[in-house]
Amino acid sequence: MLDFTPTEEQQMLVDAIKRYATNDLQPNAHKMDENSEVPEAIIQKGWEIGLIPASIPEELGGFGEYSAITNVLALEELAYGDLASTLKLMAPSLFAYPILFNGTDDQRARFLPLLAEEKPYPATAALNEPGISFDPFAQQTTVAREDDCFVLNGVKANVPNAEGAEWLLVYASDSETGQVGGYLVQNNAEGLEITRREKMMGIQGLAAYQVQLSNVRVGADLALNGGDPIDFQRLIDHMNIGVAAVGTGVMRASYEYAIEYAKDRVQFGQPIATKQAIAFMLAECAIEVDSTRLLAWEAAWHIDEGKPAAEITKAAYLAREYANKASLQVTDSGVQVLGGHGFIREHPVERYLRNARGLPVFTGLTMA
Repeated sequence: MLDFTPTEEQQMLVDAIKRYATNDLQPNAHKMDENSEVPEAIIQKGWEIGLIPASIPEELGGFGEYSAITNVLALEELAYGDLASTLKLMAPSLFAYPILFNGTDDQRARFLPLLAEEKPYPATAALNEPGISFDPFAQQTTVAREDDCFVLNGVKANVPNAEGAEWLLVYASDSETGQVGGYLVQNNAEGLEITRREKMMGIQGLAAYQVQLSNVRVGADLALNGGDPIDFQRLIDHMNIGVAAVGTGVMRASYEYAIEYAKDRVQFGQPIATKQAIAFMLAECAIEVDSTRLLAWEAAWHIDEGKPAAEITKAAYLAREYANKASLQVTDSGVQVLGGHGFIREHPVERYLRNARGLPVFTGLTMA
């Protein structure tokens, strides 16, 4: 039998994040959504909890070792507070973790210590692309080798924190083999242009941008794994698990708000929570939240236990697919429980629904 009881260190981390989510994120989530901005002071406070540095080995400036289960526990609590803030806070992990998993020794020694500093390091990753039915394994952004350099061309979309980022990890398909690789691009590289901020249905507080690459030249020392093939499927697995984890947090927030509303809202002399239709709907929500959480935990456990790659991929995919559907069902139910109030922006359930609707396209925005 699997045992997901957190260790003492994990529980301390989860408790710290829960306080941050409850005291700092939730009370400000509506304002941040309305203003389309997450204040840097809130991000700094979250960074000081040390989630990313805890995944970096001590010899590289961090103070721990990577654990997918720890990250899943943390991501759920963060997203419970506010999803946009979570994605903004954790954007540097999109840069750090692929280097940790697929970088050369020189790349780890050069970049990972930067991610263990007291302030968030301005780095992110560019995976998504504009267009219908984006397939991460068939990138339209291409890379070609010329002498001792790699040349990148293409357009990226939904790149979190791109404006102001010092480094971007750009994914591209080899123009000859089609194999996807990762390339570290500095913000002043010739041919790199941050074009515009995306206007999105949800996660309004997250500043995400389109990025244009026109013959951007990258040295071999800045290609993940030195330009040799990387384990791209592993990175997608981590992204899928990350989406399942944040989806669980959003679902839980919606469910808990709806159930408290149903207890307080009185119609015909009784709380609406006593009505069978409402009670059954809330019970189904509780089942979906717990089911998604357990699928995310199990997938993360596969990684930490070093299970075969095929088993990890299957577990990660199932967790992600279940989260995509369950999060929409639960957050939509939250709106239904509130009735007409659910459509009013002053109640958070409409924001939870808008955010959950984006989960299927969030590949590349978070990873566990």
